[in-house]
Amino acid sequence: GFPVISVDSQRSTDNITIRQGDTAVIRCYVDDKVSKVAWLNRSNIIFAGEDKWSLDPRVELVTQGQLEYSLRIQKVDVFDEGPYTCSIQTKQQPKTSQVYLIIQVPPVIYKVSDDIIVNEGSNVTLTCLASGRPDPSITWRLLNPSAEALDVGEYLEISGIVRSQAGRYECKASNDVSTPDVKYVNVVVNYPPYIKEVRSSETPVGQAGVLHCEASAVPQPEFEWYRDERRLSSSQSVSIQISGSRTLLVVANVTEDDYGNYTCVATNRLGIHNASVFLYKPGTGRDINASGCVCQSFWLLLLSVLSALLKC
Repeated sequence: GFPVISVDSQRSTDNITIRQGDTAVIRCYVDDKVSKVAWLNRSNIIFAGEDKWSLDPRVELVTQGQLEYSLRIQKVDVFDEGPYTCSIQTKQQPKTSQVYLIIQVPPVIYKVSDDIIVNEGSNVTLTCLASGRPDPSITWRLLNPSAEALDVGEYLEISGIVRSQAGRYECKASNDVSTPDVKYVNVVVNYPPYIKEVRSSETPVGQAGVLHCEASAVPQPEFEWYRDERRLSSSQSVSIQISGSRTLLVVANVTEDDYGNYTCVATNRLGIHNASVFLYKPGTGRDINASGCVCQSFWLLLLSVLSALLKC
């Protein structure tokens, strides 16, 4: 069931290339004037006539009639590479034919970087080492929607990594002997919070007012809500809901005193960001999308930093 490559050794020298694990048949033809014949690997005798000198069970003689004296090697490996000589002794003079067997080995990635978590702005080096014959080429891709090819080589250098470079990196080793070997490295990039959107809607007196706040951050941010200089917490009149990168502030049974400015604060261990949003009654004419109203008040930053330090 293995592929067989054979070479006629009538010429003085032949090179044959075969894949690791396949079967090689090196053919040698003689005539009826031959008195002695042998196969050698370098200086080692494999067969002398029909007597087997090699102890390797993978090696056998192939003879069809009196004119063929061929050598078969099953499941070839890298240590089988080298010169093979068919030595013929006739009454007139000795004659030799030599074949050089070249073994190709499929690519195998034997070392690849572990999955990593880094902070935005860090320098990153990913490693992918592979063996094979011939030496495999190493290519890298970031498996984002475009999956563009990156550098070629065992090491992928990323200077000052940014959040858009986070994701799954593919390392592929190829040498055209068989299908490429592929391994993957997951890269997580931590970055400070950025509030993408805050919004509210018109809320009449007596109804529930809902304020929305959404942030982008890795790791996920913690949220706090402020009214003036007062940190809010869930109570009978106010409910704070947090789901991943989103938070809602729900003001139950809105009164005139509840209208005004609220501040959403998002924090993680890398930084802080805040944005203001208005709870307003119908007819006041305020913009319902307050994502552009971002304030960096000193007191709020100080309170949040102190809160983070106390938690540590």
